[in-house]
Amino acid sequence: MQEKIKVAVDAMGGDNAPVEPIKAAVEAVNENPDIRVVLVGKEEVIQGELKKYTYDPQRIEITNASEVIETGEPPVNAIRKKKDSSIVVGMNMVKHGEADAIISSGSTGAVLVGGQLIVGRIRGIERPPLAPLIPTEKGVALLIDCGANVDARSSHLVQFAKMGSIYMENVVGIKNPRVGLVNIGAEEEKGNALVKETYPLLKECKDINFIGNVEARDIPAGVCDVIVCEAFVGNVILKLYEARHPH
Repeated sequence: MQEKIKVAVDAMGGDNAPVEPIKAAVEAVNENPDIRVVLVGKEEVIQGELKKYTYDPQRIEITNASEVIETGEPPVNAIRKKKDSSIVVGMNMVKHGEADAIISSGSTGAVLVGGQLIVGRIRGIERPPLAPLIPTEKGVALLIDCGANVDARSSHLVQFAKMGSIYMENVVGIKNPRVGLVNIGAEEEKGNALVKETYPLLKECKDINFIGNVEARDIPAGVCDVIVCEAFVGNVILKLYEARHPH
């Protein structure tokens, strides 16, 4: 029998915690028989919230964590000082093999720092990127990186392209995903030093489907499945995407 995937969920993280993370955890175990969830956070609060729902009690457990890292806190200090926070306790569970993954809607910075300092990077990965799925006319595309590395090198962008391709193929289910490099023009010679250096490296990659430069205006049309950029550019794209149209 296949072992269930065990996911630690930061029950205290996010604008609507603990209500939304707990609701999502219950929905997940009720929909997918292969998942077990560990809700990490203030035990009494989590127990009170769980009473609202019907679920298999063998598939949702609680791990107590007395502290909460607030979104505005400096991430490095928060990870170092709040050892009994839901993020740190959950990260340590992943590190020690007590959980397969952690999910948090809390402080992005703390999750990123905790991922590096506590869990550690996969061997060979130089920098961890942030990568949301953004809507396009054809479905979704992965924007990688949108906030973790504002001063990336070309080797980082190549790794983002590879990681993004693996994610889109294996998680989203898109065969041979198209990879585009964000630039200010479609021509190969356009752009700043970083993208000019990255373009030929991506062209040489045999294990990705590189389609060349993509301009920002082409992103909503779904011109590619993996949108590669350093975090400054990616964050600008993301924030513009999130903006409400005045009309």
